[in-house]
Amino acid sequence: VCLFLMAANVLEEDSMEQDIESPVTIHHPKLPKQAREDLPKNINKECAKRKIQRYVRKDGKCNVHHGNVRETYRYLTDIFTTLVDLKWRFNLLIFVMVYTVTWLFFGMIWWLIAYMRGDMDHIGDSTWTPCVSNLNGFVSAFLFSIETETTIGYGYRVITDKCPEGIILLLVQSVLGSIVNAFMVGCMFVKISQPKKRAETLVFSTNAVISMRDGKLCLMFRVGDLRNSHIVEASIRAKLIKSKQTKEGEFIPLNQTDINVGYYTGDDRLFLVSPLIISHEINQQSPFWEISKAQLPKEELEIVVILEGMVEATGMTCQARSSYITSEILWGYRFTPVLTLEDGFYEVDYNSFHETYETNTPVYSAKELAEMASRAQLPLTWSVSSKLDQHAELETEEEEKNQDEQNERNGDVANLENESKV
Repeated sequence: VCLFLMAANVLEEDSMEQDIESPVTIHHPKLPKQAREDLPKNINKECAKRKIQRYVRKDGKCNVHHGNVRETYRYLTDIFTTLVDLKWRFNLLIFVMVYTVTWLFFGMIWWLIAYMRGDMDHIGDSTWTPCVSNLNGFVSAFLFSIETETTIGYGYRVITDKCPEGIILLLVQSVLGSIVNAFMVGCMFVKISQPKKRAETLVFSTNAVISMRDGKLCLMFRVGDLRNSHIVEASIRAKLIKSKQTKEGEFIPLNQTDINVGYYTGDDRLFLVSPLIISHEINQQSPFWEISKAQLPKEELEIVVILEGMVEATGMTCQARSSYITSEILWGYRFTPVLTLEDGFYEVDYNSFHETYETNTPVYSAKELAEMASRAQLPLTWSVSSKLDQHAELETEEEEKNQDEQNERNGDVANLENESKV
């Protein structure tokens, strides 16, 4: 790639010189999309480290855009969720447009009924009974439509009993107006009461750390709640986002691997009153089992953490998300304590929520530490077994000596008896 960029620069300079001297231009070959994306923006920095693209941003928003969605009719089949998910400016615009269109539509029908019955030709005629009293044009019909749908009832324009089509239209507009009111007010209520803003008061530490805890290498991050109202049934999850290639050669981009943060022990269910440090033990089932301090910056991975729970005030489910890339994982650090005991209460200092301090941590991976621990135990085992073997050999030697001495004594006794007989 570097050679290609240098050649491109040379060709560009040559083309500029040729443009000055002659109208001949050189057309450069068009690169494929993947090659264009892989090329660095600055030619002088072609060897710079490539930035890792986030899957989930620090504010919790997913960095994924859906393109070429052809089945857009599915959004209309779930129109309620579609309206709730819209931005506020579009939601308010639709809210105003729905009411305005319905008022104009029924106002036009009221005006057509009055026009077809001839009420416009008998304005001011006391002997003529119109469909709607004091309706003398489209504007007055529009105002009567607003009064009917909103049930304001000023009492100036009133429908008469000599207009059956008007009575039917009044019933239809009243029913449809109630449906429109229920639908739009429901959308606005759900939009206002969405727990997304509540999730903004759930904070995650800026960095994750790796250090020793209870003699084991652990990956840790901190979570906290800024509000006094608690999150009920709070639970925490973590996912490792990393590309993977299977044994069959299949490439899986952004493969999701579960990171155990206490699922089997129940530590993933939190009582989130004060900031808590979430710990993941790096063992043989952990995806960080073979990653050391020197290898960590070379890994292209992302840790997505998800905190879920119910808002105590409304009972609605709330979810807060954040992520950590390799540059945000600090090896050999711990979090600064933020909880202190005061006179009759505990105080949380959120100024130190993101602060860390360096601690003595081995630079080896958890696998290497386990292997070194096992090797450190082998010589002890060997020494014990060798001592046992030596003790057994000594015992056998002593037994043999005792047996020889006994044989010698038996032989001497036998010789004495023979001599006495002789």
